[in-house]
Amino acid sequence: MNLEFLPAIILILNSIFAVTIVFFERRNPTAALAWLVVLFSLPSIGFVLYLIFGQNYTRQRMFVIKEQEDRRFLRETFEEQYREFTDRRYRFATPEAEEFRETIVLLLRNNRAFLTEENRIDLYTRGEDKFDALFAAIRGARDHIHLEYFILNNDDLGRAVIHALAEKAREGVEVRLLFDAMGTRAGGGSRKAFSELTDAGGKIGVFFPSVYRVNYRNHRKIAVIDGVTGFIGGFNIGDDYLGKGPLGPWRDTAFRVTGKAVQLLQLRFFLDWHYVTDEYPGLLPRYFPDPGSSGTTPVQIVSGGPDTRWNAIKEGYIKLINSARESVYIQTPYFIPDESVTDALRLAALSGVDVRIMIPCKPDHPFVYWATLSFVGDLLDAGVRAYTYDAGFLHAKTIVVDGKAGSVGSANWDVRSFRLNFEANAFFYDAAVGAGLARAFEEDLAVSTEITPERYRARSRRVRFKESVSRLFSPLG
Repeated sequence: MNLEFLPAIILILNSIFAVTIVFFERRNPTAALAWLVVLFSLPSIGFVLYLIFGQNYTRQRMFVIKEQEDRRFLRETFEEQYREFTDRRYRFATPEAEEFRETIVLLLRNNRAFLTEENRIDLYTRGEDKFDALFAAIRGARDHIHLEYFILNNDDLGRAVIHALAEKAREGVEVRLLFDAMGTRAGGGSRKAFSELTDAGGKIGVFFPSVYRVNYRNHRKIAVIDGVTGFIGGFNIGDDYLGKGPLGPWRDTAFRVTGKAVQLLQLRFFLDWHYVTDEYPGLLPRYFPDPGSSGTTPVQIVSGGPDTRWNAIKEGYIKLINSARESVYIQTPYFIPDESVTDALRLAALSGVDVRIMIPCKPDHPFVYWATLSFVGDLLDAGVRAYTYDAGFLHAKTIVVDGKAGSVGSANWDVRSFRLNFEANAFFYDAAVGAGLARAFEEDLAVSTEITPERYRARSRRVRFKESVSRLFSPLG
């Protein structure tokens, strides 16, 4: 190849991608402008970065069938509840659900996130407790085990999980394990690492094997055992989540769910499993047993991803913030919101609501960390209080409003979770669960440092430069 033509070829490629971004992708204007800056300010590598991180024009082609199948199935399965709950004459069973009925109806209408009202929620903030509960549920399985995780590392904890699943498979329990190709491969996982499970008769599914694409990853963390016990939250499977990794002690949040909401976790797993493997286990009683009445907590399982028309989890977050009368507590490792989220938080704080955001004190992704500090800093003058968690790495993705309602799941407060990754969160409406989540937040304050406006304004020029550069490219995706 004659290298003298290389600059012209690069210019043509960048121009083609620029036209695609402007005229065909219809992406967020801020993100579009950021990509145009990359293409023409870094011409020699801009198109390579775009091939890896961009290309939203492929999203509709890749996931339109998944979206249509998911929505059709959910619509046919729960149409009766949809009609009932969207009727304003309907009264929910608990005062918290009635108080937040607009949030419930919003999520029902834009995501088919159907409400179950008879659940029990157990809250976990330590990896040891969460994985003890998961192993206990696996050991007690009698019919089936379904796991769906972004990361399943090939380390001590990951191998222990595979071994436990293989033991149950050898006993005749049906085991299905779904993991994301990129997330799990980054942790040393491969098909060979799961041979013990497959040799025992377990089934594995690999989500989106195109590991060269950073976007459109399955970031969900779901487990369903015998259709009666479910787990959802921020923990992946690996030694890091027990505090044994390079980031040290690990602070995360997860729910164990018993009750009818487990059926919705099961359904979410089946839809994702079907997309990956073309196998649909079906609405059999063995997979959807009558859970009875485990408790009184209303729960919605809300899904987000590139196969959804609207950003349901983000919109649920915003609706909760707008409904707050007393307090909004948020924990997230990544805080790169769009204007709709920052406006909601700013307006809540200016209205007298106690708005607090907690982020890590250390970065696992430096670029994202400095952008997070920048966006947090923007809100301080409006009265939002912000903290860095100093006792380890904060990985929780939570919100609790007025100590009565909130969300726990896999979705961070950033553009990637809102637009590009497949996520799943449990939205709850219960004062007891809300009080537990608020109490955990308040206990974390004792090992956190507040980012006051004075402290933020006193940051060094070096930090300001890192924030500015990171923020400039934060909309990319």
